[in-house]
Amino acid sequence: MSTEVAIRVESVSKTFRQFSERNQSLKSAAMRGRISRYREFTALSDITMDIKAGESFGLIGGNGSGKSTLLKCMARILYPNHGQITTVGNVSALLELGSGFHPELTGRENVFLNGAIQGLTRKKVAAVFDEIVDFSGIEPFIDEPVKNYSSGMYVRLGFAAAVAIRPDILLADEILAVGDFEFQAKCLSRMNDLRKEGTTIVLVSHDIHKVSEFCDRAAWLNQGKLVAMGTAPDVTERYLGAAEDAARDAAGS
Repeated sequence: MSTEVAIRVESVSKTFRQFSERNQSLKSAAMRGRISRYREFTALSDITMDIKAGESFGLIGGNGSGKSTLLKCMARILYPNHGQITTVGNVSALLELGSGFHPELTGRENVFLNGAIQGLTRKKVAAVFDEIVDFSGIEPFIDEPVKNYSSGMYVRLGFAAAVAIRPDILLADEILAVGDFEFQAKCLSRMNDLRKEGTTIVLVSHDIHKVSEFCDRAAWLNQGKLVAMGTAPDVTERYLGAAEDAARDAAGS
């Protein structure tokens, strides 16, 4: 693992508006005599961290803790309200597998479209196309529109297309929780291969034991705040201990 920084997160905060009453048009707003009501929700609050090149880094926390929001900011799908995130190298994001696929296009066409979105030439995609199809295991259906795919076929092709480009940085949200057991094991094996090749991996997962085993370091987020950061076994142990304490307190109340 390098000492160089692959991802730098500096004082990042992200807020969203939660609407209690949303007007659907200017006309409805005028007729009702008021505008939409909302409150500010802080998803991330002043987060700072460095992730080293070649490191496997886990983001853990309960639902609504901000971990997926932080990952989307790293992928530049969302942008912070304050602070900044710097990445070094090409980034591939596995946030919602196959979310960039067009349902009317075939699997083959979507693989090339996905490659273009990632900034690859048609020639480079063609060079790894057979590898993508082989890994996905859906060769008999590669020329069928993806709207006819099962959810399993969809995620298999999405994962295969995303990792085939050998990214410098791979951002993965709950990738180890999709598909059947065989596919999950195949995904983990491929991610281990990327890790050995020096890819920086940031993994969001509710599978705490998997984070402890796979990741070098981890960060624990709670309600948008950074609670702890350190070696993956240490941080996951603290997180599980806190969860057990909370469960005992709830049972005793």
